[in-house]
Amino acid sequence: MQKTSYQKELLIKATQQRKGLNNNKKDIEKIQSWLNLFAIQNPNAGTATGIDGDFGPATEKAVLNFQKFNGLSQTGTVDQKVFDALTAPLKKAFEDPVPGNNLRELILSTAKNHLKNHPFELVINNQSNTGPWVRSYMDGHEGSDWFWCMGFVQAIIDQAAAVQGKNFKTLMPLTYSCDTVGVTGIQKKILTRYQAARTNPALIKPGDVFLIQKTTNDWFHTGIVTAVNGDLIETIEGNTNSDGSHNGNAVMNRIRNYKQSKIDFFSIESLVA
Repeated sequence: MQKTSYQKELLIKATQQRKGLNNNKKDIEKIQSWLNLFAIQNPNAGTATGIDGDFGPATEKAVLNFQKFNGLSQTGTVDQKVFDALTAPLKKAFEDPVPGNNLRELILSTAKNHLKNHPFELVINNQSNTGPWVRSYMDGHEGSDWFWCMGFVQAIIDQAAAVQGKNFKTLMPLTYSCDTVGVTGIQKKILTRYQAARTNPALIKPGDVFLIQKTTNDWFHTGIVTAVNGDLIETIEGNTNSDGSHNGNAVMNRIRNYKQSKIDFFSIESLVA
């Protein structure tokens, strides 16, 4: 795999605890981030707390609640074993084996595996597009300016291609820009424009990348096509929400009408071959 920043998100330097001599602000922020991510999926767990890098009484109580909720020893401290429990969704998303007889199937399985582990961004220090999931997709980058839909797409393709010993960068350059991938598709003659896709839906295949046009050579959102049904495509996409925003907060399975939107399609066929 080329995109391995997620590995840093799975580790802390030392046990973190209230008034701990080895406390590290970045590690505490990681812990607080995961406590909040856990609270999003388990709102009755009592693990939501501030993300400020200070292991105070509120963070200690949130840790105790996490440990109680998961049947762990209630110590109020976070060693690597407890942190492993906190970060289990990320590890599962990036490291669980996925089924597939070919690259397209592997891409779909990988995207679905990430989806079921609930990737979600956080707001830290008044900055959206932050947190461990965003950093994992964006090679350590985060913050309001770092839209992460393409980072998600490339992480999925990279992970799936690596199963077959392939390098996704032979298909497209490492980038966070929809425009860069769109232009690459034009140059390689593997970008199906929306007009052609509307006329011939057979040109759209599961595993391909959709790109929503702003103007002819300007795209602002992307994701993975998982199915084509009549006028509709099903997708898995990052940095979106229920309204289909290009700057939402989660990975979601969405349905889009490609005949009513200017959606171009980047083919992964050359990497499949």
